[in-house]
Amino acid sequence: MRLDGMDCASCVGKIEAALARIRDVSDVRVNFTTETLELTLAAGSITRVGDIEKMIKGLGFGVSDARQLSSPSDAVVEAEPVPAPAMRDQRWWQTRKGRHVLGLGLLMGSAYAIAQFIPLHAEWIFAAAVVAGVIPFARKAVALAMSGSPFSIETLMSVAAIGALVIGEAEEAAAVVFLFAIGELLESVAAGRARAGIKALASLVPKTAVLLDANGGQRSVAATSLRVNDLVLVRPGDRVPADGQIVHGNSSLDESPVTGESMPRARAKGDSIFAGSINVDGVLQVRVEKTAADNTISRIVHLVEQAQSSKAPTARFIEKFSRYYTPAVMLIAAVIITIPPLAMGADWSTWLYRGLALLLIACPCALVLSTPAAIASGLAVGTRRGLLIKGGNALETIGKVNAIAFDKTGTLTEGKPRVTEVLAFGKRDEHKILALAAAVESGSNHPLAKAILGHAEAVGIAIPQASDATATAGKAVHARVGGLRLAVGSPIHAAQAATLGALERKAIEKLEEGGNTVAVLFNEQAREVLGLVALRDEPRRDAREGVAQLKAMGIRSVMLTGDNRRTAQAIAKGLGIEWKAELLPQDKLNLVNEMKQTSKVAMVGDGINDAPALATADVGIAMGGGTDVAIETADAALLKSRVTDVAHLVALSRATMANIHQNVVFALALKSLFLVTTVLGITGLWIAVLADTGATAIVTLNALRLLRFKGAESVDGDLAEGLPARLPVPAESH
Repeated sequence: MRLDGMDCASCVGKIEAALARIRDVSDVRVNFTTETLELTLAAGSITRVGDIEKMIKGLGFGVSDARQLSSPSDAVVEAEPVPAPAMRDQRWWQTRKGRHVLGLGLLMGSAYAIAQFIPLHAEWIFAAAVVAGVIPFARKAVALAMSGSPFSIETLMSVAAIGALVIGEAEEAAAVVFLFAIGELLESVAAGRARAGIKALASLVPKTAVLLDANGGQRSVAATSLRVNDLVLVRPGDRVPADGQIVHGNSSLDESPVTGESMPRARAKGDSIFAGSINVDGVLQVRVEKTAADNTISRIVHLVEQAQSSKAPTARFIEKFSRYYTPAVMLIAAVIITIPPLAMGADWSTWLYRGLALLLIACPCALVLSTPAAIASGLAVGTRRGLLIKGGNALETIGKVNAIAFDKTGTLTEGKPRVTEVLAFGKRDEHKILALAAAVESGSNHPLAKAILGHAEAVGIAIPQASDATATAGKAVHARVGGLRLAVGSPIHAAQAATLGALERKAIEKLEEGGNTVAVLFNEQAREVLGLVALRDEPRRDAREGVAQLKAMGIRSVMLTGDNRRTAQAIAKGLGIEWKAELLPQDKLNLVNEMKQTSKVAMVGDGINDAPALATADVGIAMGGGTDVAIETADAALLKSRVTDVAHLVALSRATMANIHQNVVFALALKSLFLVTTVLGITGLWIAVLADTGATAIVTLNALRLLRFKGAESVDGDLAEGLPARLPVPAESH
């Protein structure tokens, strides 16, 4: 269901508490940011969808959309994700709460004006303003009390306003109602700002697309109607309407909506492109690969929605705290109202007034809002900067890690090996060795094979025809070339299947010490080594900087790789990082478990080969967030695939937690101060409402400050913004 009127996180608790009391309702999930409600209604239940809608409306919230699969029992079953909320164009004065504030303001102004001419009846005029203003809040307080939330802010405010009327403070009671209504409106405006980020994400995909038919005809259709294998035309200046593959044309695309990379990237036939990307200069024909509900931006929006609905441990603690805090405050207020008059003969009116003011000051809104507002801002700014975080729990934990394990291939390195050197033994030269090696590898999809073939083509070498190609997993590729039975394999396999002399062994050792992976070309029949092809997967340009930033933040970094020890040592030395080599996936898992015994550990990998370690770590972080597996496996994904973004992620988490602590301390300190001044009679009802509204507003504004977060160049945050390049598709580990 789509809900309206939720202004702060406490609204979520009110709705969840009410639904929990309804028969046969379970799995209740209210998302404050997206204003959605999901629930499960048992089959055969006597409860109807209409009953649920009626209850929600009775609490003062609107229901603008409901989706379910029809069934004889009218049971609610989530059929598909509720679409992202449409951008609302309403100004604050056009909203229900805005009109309420304007009406109360007019009523208050009239009461003050009339009181100037009929002072004897001023109290009655203000009393009428109080009654007119408090009725909506009192009605909501009763509904909340009946649905399981007796200690709501509406209850506290209604009791205080009516109590002030009883003791003859009608003017102050009217001011209390008016100021409270303003506070509700301010919360609504702030909530709208917090939701703006995800709405902006959803609006990146165009509403229409140009569909091409089999005869080349063009017609405009809704982007949501596109199906897999449809052919669409993308003109210069258009946004790409769906994830797909270019089948004709080439152009530069601005992919910043998805990757954050501001520089347009050249794209040609065969390349995959993202929905929401902007076509800069060429005309493209694109074959649709994913529907609107499944494109990259939709998946990101869905993950952000899920993230914002999950509660951080701090938020859960504060919610539990507030359940006991509010009744305790009401009990204290009752003691303050009754004990002085009964025990010391004090004036009942004075202490009733002070008790009512205490109720308003003790409202927990600012305290309850302190955590979710900061978490929502942290998640929003992270998404905007290509740091996709799956919920408040992950965001809170990331800042606590003091050890990070990195996979090597595709994480610290580009994942795209390149040929660095070719050595020939015997009568053949380097070009011949490269040609033969490329021929043997021509049937393989391994990253090393692609690198050898690509290098041979780049230098213009003719590749001979190969036949009878086979592969020995993890060891070698075999083929017949020009009457010779050849193989390209690892040095370990070559030592077993051929004769490695001292010269060959020394050459292999030297190349590996330089950080290369060595492929050995040998004649299987003669057991003769013909030559070596050295390949190196170069470190990412920002890898050394990223490791240095983490070190400056007090975080230990360790590189885990299945590559040989010499290559691992050479790369690790260049990056200034600890290393462990020749590891199988199970070895990585065991090492992460060992690290967890003494540290809070994050694992950074490509989300494919490192799935066990990613799942086992306290926090799993995927490089290459554009891939399905990476996003689904980890707790966070770095959409721009930069190592420096790991430091940005930690800094964002720490900044968010610092913001939460500031909010909690401020809210408690301000309330403690005014609780004392109220009991002493220094401040009254007006200040009480201003203190509560002001604390809520300041806590919200402080949380919104996180939207200016830039990165992590220093431990204190406020890093220079390092926005990474677009990520490559992760390759297999060697």
